[in-house]
Amino acid sequence: MTDYTKPARVRVAPSPTGHMHLGTARTALYDYLLAKKTGGKFILRVEDTDLKRTVPGAEQEIMDGLRWLGLDYDEGPDVGGAFGPYRQTERREIYQQHANILINKGHAYPCFCTPERLDKMRKEQQARKESFHYDGTCRRLNPDEAARRVANGEPHVIRFKTPKEGVTIAHDHLRGDISIENKNIDDYVIIKTDGLPTYHLAAMVDDHLMQVTHVLRGAEWLSTFPLHVNVVRAFGWDEPVWIHLSVFLKPSGKGKLSKRDAEHAMKDGYSVFIKDMEELGFIPEGVLNWMALMGWGVPEDDVMSLDEMVERFSIDSLTPSPAAINFTKLDHFNGTHIRLLSDADLTARVKPFFIKAGFSVNDDLLLKISPLIRERLVTLDDCIAFAGFFFQDVVEPIPDELIAKGLDAKQSAAIARKAYEILSALPDLNHQTTEPPMRAYVEQSGLSANQVFGILRVAITGQKVSPPLFVSIAIIGKEKSLQRLKKAIEILEKM
Repeated sequence: MTDYTKPARVRVAPSPTGHMHLGTARTALYDYLLAKKTGGKFILRVEDTDLKRTVPGAEQEIMDGLRWLGLDYDEGPDVGGAFGPYRQTERREIYQQHANILINKGHAYPCFCTPERLDKMRKEQQARKESFHYDGTCRRLNPDEAARRVANGEPHVIRFKTPKEGVTIAHDHLRGDISIENKNIDDYVIIKTDGLPTYHLAAMVDDHLMQVTHVLRGAEWLSTFPLHVNVVRAFGWDEPVWIHLSVFLKPSGKGKLSKRDAEHAMKDGYSVFIKDMEELGFIPEGVLNWMALMGWGVPEDDVMSLDEMVERFSIDSLTPSPAAINFTKLDHFNGTHIRLLSDADLTARVKPFFIKAGFSVNDDLLLKISPLIRERLVTLDDCIAFAGFFFQDVVEPIPDELIAKGLDAKQSAAIARKAYEILSALPDLNHQTTEPPMRAYVEQSGLSANQVFGILRVAITGQKVSPPLFVSIAIIGKEKSLQRLKKAIEILEKM
């Protein structure tokens, strides 16, 4: 079992090459939970050495996404820390120094093979139906000759000199020992021709220098896991606890989530990108709860706050089993956490959605409305469909919806006129004032409450489903309610 009395130092290390993905967010969440559980530190490190794929604004989106989720990091590019810099492009000299240490120890070598030679090698290996691997040409160079060519400025990369004999055994906390014959591990590039490192060197160096105790990362790194272990061992360093998290599967459970799956999800009002989730009306509490349970062996219907997750978290409970993305569960957790919000908090969160929809929002009015719609909200943007009518000067009911079930337009118009007569005679339209005479009318008329109140609801709210009718009428006010009802009568009389 893991010792949770020792402070853990953990890092999330995304590349700023696109939108912040669900996988990055889940890794960050587990990192955060482990750091808080142990009184340790949670680090954001930006792995930005792939300059061709770096997207402007992506780094800021990562930082904004983590803060939106409530996963505040202790060290990072914008907050500093004792182990910076926290962008890999600002650590170039550090990697070069460590690559030279490996060369001097006989664990790495300069490689002068041109792209043309490597391409020819690849095609020959493909023709022989072999997987691509470096053939070791420069591995066999005399070190003095290699050093002379480097000193003369000849373009080169630096490759890690993988042992070719024996077996590498790497231990993953979730999967146990993973063994691979060393002859099957390629001599991977660790420094590119531009002098910047690849992940294989940079992440290992940074994790050591930043004193990272636990490396939580995606299962896609399992294929090069033995290489990374060999790099760490070549330096003579202690290894961190390695944890390769479960992969995400399509909602069907068949195969890994693809870009096309993500596009289909967006059409249905879902996304695997954190920025989109915020804009679609999901709240961080719901997203975190949903995300946490995909790869954590606790009951899948457990509703937890972030503090409760910290209390219960254990890396021993994480599971390597692939997790199918279930958007129905996201809806469930999001709606559940919305219902846990205070009136004031919910009001503050739905307000931007009303403003985005073009409504002029009165805060006092919105504070009255929020408790009425809370139970119906799955996402925050549902507020427009349920409560937009409160902020409209006029509503446009669908004429056919004004006709009650079992009645015709003429009969429905008569009911609307009677309702207008009753309501206009009242001193005000407070809930307690309005409901009794309307219910009395229902009983006297022999009509059903659904028929009478259904006409009234569509006339005043413009929709068949709304918050409680008489409370809604009270909020809208007498003048506007009667105007809407009068307009509905006119529509019915023309039908």
